Amino acid sequence: MPHSILFDHMFQLPLPVAEKLLRPVIVYLALVVLLRLFGKRELAQLNPFDLVVLLSLSNTVQNAIIGEDNSVTGGVVGAFGLLAINWLVVRVLFRSARLTRLLEGRATVLVREGKIDGRALERESLTREELLQVVHRQGFEDFDKVRSCMLEPNGTFTVEAFDPSLEDKRHAELLSRLDSLQKELGRMRGLRTAEEASS
Repeated sequence: MPHSILFDHMFQLPLPVAEKLLRPVIVYLALVVLLRLFGKRELAQLNPFDLVVLLSLSNTVQNAIIGEDNSVTGGVVGAFGLLAINWLVVRVLFRSARLTRLLEGRATVLVREGKIDGRALERESLTREELLQVVHRQGFEDFDKVRSCMLEPNGTFTVEAFDPSLEDKRHAELLSRLDSLQKELGRMRGLRTAEEASS
């Protein structure tokens, strides 16, 4: 029967369910460890090569996750396995700050008080030019305008500006007062003109 063959091809599992569940769990844990070992740079995707690595990585581990199984049931079981292990890991990490630091690592400070930390850059395999691009994207001209720049464990960058100096604050306050005085003068001139016109 054609319907029976179609049904078998789509839904019959050629592999045991336990294996289908175990494969994505093993690959998931291996990827977490490998990404931790190879650093946060891969997650930051600073250049096309990093993006190619991540895209190729997903294709590389595909067969390890599904095996020689193209059935719908196999895909659903594999997806369930991936989502289940991710849910479990997220719950465990939520309850344990120590384990979170161990698996995710800590943020790396790349710029401190406007000065680049060369060792941190080298440890994260970042060039000065790549870091400068990150700073430019955040709206800063150069590193001397940056109080701190950190590469977070998830691959994002956190950039903080220097607080305005006391002199800058006074200057801004003076400009604000001059602006309000100008508005007041304009209002008074308008009233005087209106009085002259009415008399």
